[in-house]
Amino acid sequence: MAPARDRWWIIGSAAVALHGADPDSIDDIDIVLGVADAERILPSLGVAPAAGGSDGQFRSAIYNRWTKPPHPAEYMAGFELCEDGRWSPVTFATRVEVRPGIFVPSRDELHALLLRFGRPKDLRRAASLRSA
Repeated sequence: MAPARDRWWIIGSAAVALHGADPDSIDDIDIVLGVADAERILPSLGVAPAAGGSDGQFRSAIYNRWTKPPHPAEYMAGFELCEDGRWSPVTFATRVEVRPGIFVPSRDELHALLLRFGRPKDLRRAASLRSA
C-alpha cells in the first residue's frame, strides 16, 4: 500500500486481530481504499481493477482479490453498505497506525462498523473487540 496517495484502512477480521482481539479466523485481509488508489495499486500487483458487484448488503465501485500473499487481500474502493434499503458509503473518521504503515479504524469505530454489518461473524468480532 506504499504507493497509496489517499487514506486506506484494513477492516474486518484482520483489523480485529491488529487491535489485539480474537477474530475467530482470518480468511483474507479486507482493505478499503479510494478508487484512484485502486486503479493505481491493483495493476502493480498483477490484479485488474474490476467493477465491483453487490451481494445485497455490500457493494464496491472497484473490487478485486489478490491471492499471492499467504492471506489473500480483498480490495474495495467506493465501498458501500445497504442499511434499511439504502446504500451509504463506508467512511471512517479515525485512522490508527497499529504497526508501521498498517492502518485500521479506531477500536470504537471498528466495533460500530461490525455492528452495522450485523452478520453473526461480525457480531462475534465486535464482542471480542469489547472484551479484549
